[in-house]
Amino acid sequence: MKQLFYAIPVAAILLAATTTSCQQNTTDGTHEINDTIEAASARVQLPAVELTPVTGSPEFPDAMLSMASVKGAAQGADSTKVSFAFTVKNYELKGQTPDADSKNCNNSDKGQHIHFIMDNNPYVALYEPKHEITLAKNTEHYLMCFLSRSYHESIKSKGAALVYHFKIDENGKLVKMDDPKTPMLFYSRPKGDYLGKDTANLLLDFYVWNATLGNDIKVKAMISNSTNAQQKEVTFDNWQAMFIQNLGTGKSSVSIKLVDKDGKDIQGPMTNTTRNIQLAAQEPLQ
Repeated sequence: MKQLFYAIPVAAILLAATTTSCQQNTTDGTHEINDTIEAASARVQLPAVELTPVTGSPEFPDAMLSMASVKGAAQGADSTKVSFAFTVKNYELKGQTPDADSKNCNNSDKGQHIHFIMDNNPYVALYEPKHEITLAKNTEHYLMCFLSRSYHESIKSKGAALVYHFKIDENGKLVKMDDPKTPMLFYSRPKGDYLGKDTANLLLDFYVWNATLGNDIKVKAMISNSTNAQQKEVTFDNWQAMFIQNLGTGKSSVSIKLVDKDGKDIQGPMTNTTRNIQLAAQEPLQ
């Protein structure tokens, strides 16, 4: 039934193009058909991509996240296993955020958690305050961790996040490095695949470190859907989570970066990231 729905308009367009071509005695029939199809396609307008502030989320001003311990153990000739343990205070991991049902966005059925972001790669959700990861020797890393509501919006109050700067030396030893002082930007959401109702409100959220957004430092975001050619560019001078709406389905990407008052890129570690995502009305994702 679905194939028939699309086949009828295309057939009608081709018939109209052929009839017009004959009436005008045009020799280039292919050109006329293509022009007619393009004109018909142009009349199908998709809603513009919109960004809506996420409001009313419960605040957790006393929530605290800190590093309890970090241990490294060499694994073979080339890598080291690093074990992290965190301390969480005044915040319930695994609990559902009270307004989760009313947010109408993707929500973790496992509850509130920690976003563990290593080197601005896609985060790992931690429902227990610990994690292990294997890293190559002779490498430098920036770890960002913050407390997250069950629907993945970050807790932005002071003390709810940390950055840990370290390296694995040539011998596989973990070495704590100086805390970074320059402005940094860590990507959080959107992430991965979205299905059905979860495509309606995509959470756009990031974490700003060593900076306050305003006139001098801003976040520039580019949101695009390569499947339906939707695109949205926006610059933030305040730090707030947003919902991306009307992006449609298909393959999309979100890029964020720190810029100065003149719109120029701010240089330094962890200042820009691009993430690919995919949206579909139902399985399977294509």
